[in-house]
Amino acid sequence: IYTDFIKLRKFFKKSTKNGLLISIRSMASKTQVGFIGLGNMGNPMAKNLIKHGYPVMVSDVFPESCKELQELGAQILDSPADVADKADRIITMLPSSPNVIDVYTGPNGILKKVKKGSLLIDSSTIDPAVSKEMAVATEKLGAVFMDAPVSGGVGAATSGKLTFMVGGLEEEFNAAKELLSCMGANVVYCGQVGTGQAAKICNNMLLAIGMIGTAETMNLGIRLGLDPKLLAKILNMSSGRCWSSDTYNPVPGVMEGVPAANNYQGGFGTTLMAKDLGLAQNTATNTKTPVPLGSLAHQIYRMMCARGYASKDFSSVFQFLREEEGQ
Repeated sequence: IYTDFIKLRKFFKKSTKNGLLISIRSMASKTQVGFIGLGNMGNPMAKNLIKHGYPVMVSDVFPESCKELQELGAQILDSPADVADKADRIITMLPSSPNVIDVYTGPNGILKKVKKGSLLIDSSTIDPAVSKEMAVATEKLGAVFMDAPVSGGVGAATSGKLTFMVGGLEEEFNAAKELLSCMGANVVYCGQVGTGQAAKICNNMLLAIGMIGTAETMNLGIRLGLDPKLLAKILNMSSGRCWSSDTYNPVPGVMEGVPAANNYQGGFGTTLMAKDLGLAQNTATNTKTPVPLGSLAHQIYRMMCARGYASKDFSSVFQFLREEEGQ
């Protein structure tokens, strides 16, 4: 089915009625899936593929991160190229644009051994321009690249309730959705390659602004003598309600099961938020779009990285503001 994928896809396009496009890959469910990048997000995502019955083969630059997946039945391979040699559906979940470029086009990258007709899905959050570059390089080898960054954090990755924002060929969306639905509750087609990344960096810019606003608001209320749990309750039944206040509150003691309840460990790191805000800032500059609050949020998270918060969850901005206040 996969070897002559391009020719077969054209055939099915012509023979499909009412404009409905059939993806040949949807016929090949439960075949092997490659997964590269087993960090805080990639690890639970790969686990959910296994839970849904997919044979998974994994690779990561840190071999120790593969052990838990191996115990669940995943096959461990040495490099992205090895994964591409054995699987024609591959998902990558990597920290940054340089990591994606290396994993796809490096000496031991996916494109060194990619098969024609392979479906490559990148769930990293990177520069949209890099996604487009990877798509062009992939297409030259007869394969398909789609960007599918995620929202929801580690909790949603663990529970399989992520939101995927997908960019790429529309006729490939159903094939991608088949896999992504094992890891997410929402899989949204955004348009051509790069639009998934565009949606993600816009979302994260708003998330950062909202988290800073929630942290400032909670801090002010506490300074005015309000109990933080009471203040959070009032906010969440009023017009100030947002995800940062009702689902991921940054104040220790207000909610259980969030990084703020565990000294800001786990979750979405401050370094990654600073990186995503940098992507938003660069894109805004290139498109001459004013984003004053996004720019300020970027500055704040960069300051946090320089002052010992790099490895903490991004909601630690509450603690950062409290410490700044005391200086």
